[in-house]
Amino acid sequence: MGKIVAVANQKGGVGKTTTAVNLSACVAALGKKVLIVDLDPQGNSTTGYGISKRSVEMGTYEVLIGEAEARSAIRKTDYRADVLPSNTRLAGAALELIDLPSRESRLRKGLASVQQDYDYIFIDCPPSLDLLTLNGLCACDSVLIPIQCEYYALEGLSELISTLKTVRRKYNSYLDIEGVVFTMYAGRYNLTLQVVEQVQKYFGDKVYQTTIPRTIRISEAPSYGQPINYYEPKGKGSEAYMDLAIEFVKRNRPRDPQPRRRHAVKKNKPETV
Repeated sequence: MGKIVAVANQKGGVGKTTTAVNLSACVAALGKKVLIVDLDPQGNSTTGYGISKRSVEMGTYEVLIGEAEARSAIRKTDYRADVLPSNTRLAGAALELIDLPSRESRLRKGLASVQQDYDYIFIDCPPSLDLLTLNGLCACDSVLIPIQCEYYALEGLSELISTLKTVRRKYNSYLDIEGVVFTMYAGRYNLTLQVVEQVQKYFGDKVYQTTIPRTIRISEAPSYGQPINYYEPKGKGSEAYMDLAIEFVKRNRPRDPQPRRRHAVKKNKPETV
């Protein structure tokens, strides 16, 4: 069974989608079978892999609503990773899910049929807490948290941890923190070092040693529909995300995902993170 990792942060602008796209592509470049699920109505993971949202007839929305099987909606790409894409209909999904049965676990159910086909499934969650994000957190084994090194990012992190505790208590008792990765990193600033110190005190060895620098090439790559390791293979951004992918795979090598349910939801586990 492939491990499902949600890339999530309630605060926008922290490099969440950038990390989801580039990390998934670099893990795939290491020879792993990878699927990225675009759960964000903005669809930036979809376009980041060179797929036009307007060309998507079946995607994440149709899987959530029950109009399509995940296997039939998944798109192959030129970058080794597969994509379950977003389309324009996903923007209204949060409202439509309200009246559907098992509304918080529909993505988990939809991915169950393809989970065995992949080593890793990455879910790019929206930068908000709604039913779409809740579906992502209920479907995953763990959460990878990108953090920009600034004061407001710490406030957003506090809110996210509170959310994860609630989700673990009510819906997904297996939910774990995969790790924390610093994005747009600039080590020459005192504020950066202060934020890093505070986060490391709280998360300890959950913090990735690899940091992602702020580079213009990382910002440019999505407009060309390419992950950074294809857009500029020998650049600093590509090297950083490849290092992150290597560290990610090494961290997961000693252990397999915990045996777990896909339809029944266990409750009442201690809400510690």
